[in-house]
Amino acid sequence: MLLECNGLVKKYMSKTAVDNLTLNIERGKIYALLGPNGSGKTTFMKIAAGLVKPNSGSITFCGNPIGVESKKRVAYMSTEPFFYNYMTIDDVGKYYQDFFEDFDMKRYDVLLERMELNKRDHAKALSSGLAAKLKIAATLARKSELYMLDEPLNGIDIISRERVMTTILETAGDENTIIISSHLVDELEKVVDNAVFVKKGGIVLEGSAEQLRESHNKSMVELYKEIYA
Repeated sequence: MLLECNGLVKKYMSKTAVDNLTLNIERGKIYALLGPNGSGKTTFMKIAAGLVKPNSGSITFCGNPIGVESKKRVAYMSTEPFFYNYMTIDDVGKYYQDFFEDFDMKRYDVLLERMELNKRDHAKALSSGLAAKLKIAATLARKSELYMLDEPLNGIDIISRERVMTTILETAGDENTIIISSHLVDELEKVVDNAVFVKKGGIVLEGSAEQLRESHNKSMVELYKEIYA
């Protein structure tokens, strides 16, 4: 098992962001982590990325506790901007190359071209859509075992979404796993292997996307509406 979570709890003062979450993530699959804003998706990803420590419960990556070694093998894309204001797009690549051993500069250049980004442009001057594409390019240029993309389609226009999803699919392989957090269920339904529905910090439904559709006789979009309406 790539990622194993048992009874994870994370509280911020009186608010429980993750509540007794138990989940096993397998290698070689694409997961949709579904739920509205505030459901706990981002906090779970930050715990798995080693950026936030749970109050209780356990989480392991390849059988070992989350820590320095797992961070070398996990690529996490947050919803927040994570580039310094002085950086050009070229600087972002050099920063990642210095920071992550698995960063592939040639892959980064290919992704920038696909995303129609100019290496001379400053990151802070980009529109929200272009900034989102830059985060995706920087994250997917790593050769990681686990990619976690938090709302990767936010701010990206409908025409560009297909290009982004194609790029994500090309990154997928038998030796890595991709977790995509989103509330845009219709965009993910046709590409994911497994779906995890999160509500109030806990999992209310999860499993093979195909089996969930068959057993409930509903699409992922219909299930989403039923759970969260």
